[in-house]
Amino acid sequence: MDLQYLVESLVDDAQYRNLPPTQIKRITDNSLNVEQGFLFVAIRGEKTDGHSFINDAIHKGAAAIIGEDDLTGLSIPYIKVKNSRIALGAISKKFYDNPAKDKIMIGITGTNGKTTTSYLLKHVLESNGVSCSLFGTIKNIINGEEIDTCNTTPSVLKLNELLYKSNDQVVILEVSSHGLSQHRLEGMTFDYCLFTNLSHDHLNYHGTMERYFETKASLFYKMKENGKAIINVDDPWGVKLEKVVRKNNEEVYTVGQSSQADLHIEDIKHSSLQIADEYSSFQVDFNMPGLHNLYNAVMAYAAASQFDLTREHILSSLVTFPGVPGRFNIYKHHNDATVVIDYAHTASAILHCLKAANDYGADKVIHVFGFRGDADTDKRGDMIRIASEHSDYYILTFDDLNEVSEKDMIETLENLNQTYGNQKGFIIPDRTEAIKYALEITGSRDWVVITGKGHETYKQSYSLPTSSDSETIEYLTN
Repeated sequence: MDLQYLVESLVDDAQYRNLPPTQIKRITDNSLNVEQGFLFVAIRGEKTDGHSFINDAIHKGAAAIIGEDDLTGLSIPYIKVKNSRIALGAISKKFYDNPAKDKIMIGITGTNGKTTTSYLLKHVLESNGVSCSLFGTIKNIINGEEIDTCNTTPSVLKLNELLYKSNDQVVILEVSSHGLSQHRLEGMTFDYCLFTNLSHDHLNYHGTMERYFETKASLFYKMKENGKAIINVDDPWGVKLEKVVRKNNEEVYTVGQSSQADLHIEDIKHSSLQIADEYSSFQVDFNMPGLHNLYNAVMAYAAASQFDLTREHILSSLVTFPGVPGRFNIYKHHNDATVVIDYAHTASAILHCLKAANDYGADKVIHVFGFRGDADTDKRGDMIRIASEHSDYYILTFDDLNEVSEKDMIETLENLNQTYGNQKGFIIPDRTEAIKYALEITGSRDWVVITGKGHETYKQSYSLPTSSDSETIEYLTN
């Protein structure tokens, strides 16, 4: 593709209107991937600055560079822009010929529930003959093929590339606050935007809950002209979001216990909800325990009901949902105790998991969890407080240490437990040993709830020869 055509809408400066004829073979924002004829977009990240690798990119054969710095004297065309991330979105969309233009685009955001809701919606739609691409925390899926992912929301370049390859009718994206703030959805517009909930998370990145909310809310400015917002108004931040969206004269479909909600939740039971829409009242059954999962199911129902599908077909599809890796996965110990593995890593998510165990009649609940070395430290006290209030015993252990030493993390766990915990809690740093001990002290009607890692593999080596919570459970129960 011709460079002039690719960048003509990025800058107004006259010096870029007559660039030398230059053909662009591919685009990349990683200098390691540069090959002959590539356009390299230099981006400032949290840890590295792409501008530092411009000379490397030229040496590897880059045909042109886009960046934010004032640079002269380069041997190839250099286009200066105000924001390289925004520029990358614009040129990616253009290079791949707006690959989302003929697809139904669905974005799902919120602190908790994005993954389960997205998998639920994909399952319901595909059970009814609607093919779906999915981009999210666990993996990306296009044309039925699973592709590893490193971010909840892919980079805008990767997203356009995958959309270009996708033959699916619908695209479902988990939309993270990091993805929104880093312009990974630049140029994307959505037919439906879903909001699940908002609670304390990522404040080390966003600073305040208000800024966190504003970032999440920015997804709803990306709706198409006839787009629709689907919002859980049982969450107070959802109530605020509804007002924001309506102020912009966008269409809103609300879900909640309020009689004013478009999809009104009338009655809540262990594994079902009685809900009503404008036509009648009906029951939603679901096979994943926990009130939070019932809400995920209702959000998926609300989105699926916007398609040309019968209520009966949607409800029957929800019942056959096979679950999500690392999201309230249930195992049986050989003494008949119940073991749950869940990705929960916020106080509210942990509360939902522990309440589900108690609601299902657990004699004792034993909770195993830890904290990430580089994560939001302000939420840790609330996580321990919830564990101490809603479990019979809790075991603090290692999660991902990242840059934190084992010694420092043990000291952190001790201080946190002393400040926020009680006599129910103790510390076993080795995660596999913590899980092993939890199983050893269970009875037949007890529940062991292991949170934080979910589907993820361990980043540290532990005493047992396992690489994930699920492998550890399988190793100990065989």
